[in-house]
Amino acid sequence: MTVLQSFQLNGKLALITGSSAGIGFALARALGEAGAHVILNGRSANKVAAAADALHAEGLKISQSVFDVTHAQDVAAAVHQIETNVGALDILINNAGLQIRGPLHEYKDEDWHTLMRTNLDSVYFVGKTVAQKMIPRGHGKIINICSVQSELGRSGIAPYTASKGAVKMLTKGMAIDWGQFGINVNGIGPGYFKTELNQKLVDDPQFSAWLVGRTPSRRWGDMEDLGGAAVFLASEASKFVNGHILYVDGGVTATL
Repeated sequence: MTVLQSFQLNGKLALITGSSAGIGFALARALGEAGAHVILNGRSANKVAAAADALHAEGLKISQSVFDVTHAQDVAAAVHQIETNVGALDILINNAGLQIRGPLHEYKDEDWHTLMRTNLDSVYFVGKTVAQKMIPRGHGKIINICSVQSELGRSGIAPYTASKGAVKMLTKGMAIDWGQFGINVNGIGPGYFKTELNQKLVDDPQFSAWLVGRTPSRRWGDMEDLGGAAVFLASEASKFVNGHILYVDGGVTATL
């Protein structure tokens, strides 16, 4: 196998959670372009179907699986259905996540629990369920979407920072426990990207100017910037990379 061939995902089956829009959708496109059959996930059947139609129109091989990643029983049923009716999963990207901003001293307990269920519990539920399928096969690739907030804090988002810091350490723990079974578990830490999640920040001239000024690459991230990192970590090109968080952030985590 040549080095270029090692990046190909032909014949691989990938599940990406929260992939009807935003970063998840961009990652689905990237893996599909590299040859993978990608299963889109979300809670809204209409949104997942629309995303699938868009990628089908680009000639990519796409399936759909609508389930709530925060409910362990739903996750177990969905993964069983995929493995039975579509095929054995080779790749999992835990991407589902949300942001609820607010000063920590005024934060609502229900918002804390909602955020943790989506950002952290889902990684545990889906990761463990898929790993249980991968372990007997002796191979698999799991990628957890972390954040620059896995390393750095900012005012008004302490719960989100806590959740993404936990995802970073859960990624390392998964790699330690499952590496012996031939499973690679790594993370991608996106910087500030133009997504629906960040639209308020994108539209804030003061924040945008501050961000661009402190980012060595001097710009916001574009969705296409994440595709190469995802394909690398999903492919044989990264077969000896385990427990690593790859920050795709324009250098934000490298500078004060």
